[in-house]
Amino acid sequence: MRIGALSQATGVDVDTIRFYEKSGLLPPPARSDNGYRAYTQDHLERLAFIRHCRALDMSLADVSVLLGSLNTRDPAELAQVDRLVASQLGKVRARLKSMQALEAQLVALQNRCDADHHTHPCRVLEELVAAAHGEACACHTEVREVRDLREPRDSA
Repeated sequence: MRIGALSQATGVDVDTIRFYEKSGLLPPPARSDNGYRAYTQDHLERLAFIRHCRALDMSLADVSVLLGSLNTRDPAELAQVDRLVASQLGKVRARLKSMQALEAQLVALQNRCDADHHTHPCRVLEELVAAAHGEACACHTEVREVRDLREPRDSA
């Protein structure tokens, strides 16, 4: 099949397929007499594997390790696959924790708004300005030191 058909079958952009070839993740296909790339079922399956790994937010380096381990029975290589997945899970859990903290901050900020903009200034903007000045705000309860960039700091 040609690159367009491979792209359509896998949902991977043509430029991305070419990039995967250049980076060695996808072996170069044979060329037909007219110079067109001729992809096989093996290319389709490998590209689908890469796409699935990327959907799991794995780096290209990790995908390369996984691809290199596909046909092994070496316990050390297989243990490396286990460690890679465990590491990825740890990254996802850390990101989830960070996103939950971000959600809580945005909820706290949103709760400052009573939508009565006719009688007082926007409280959300007031909170954001306070935070920019290093003051505690609804979304960040700790006071941060904000350095005034207009004036040099005393070294004493």
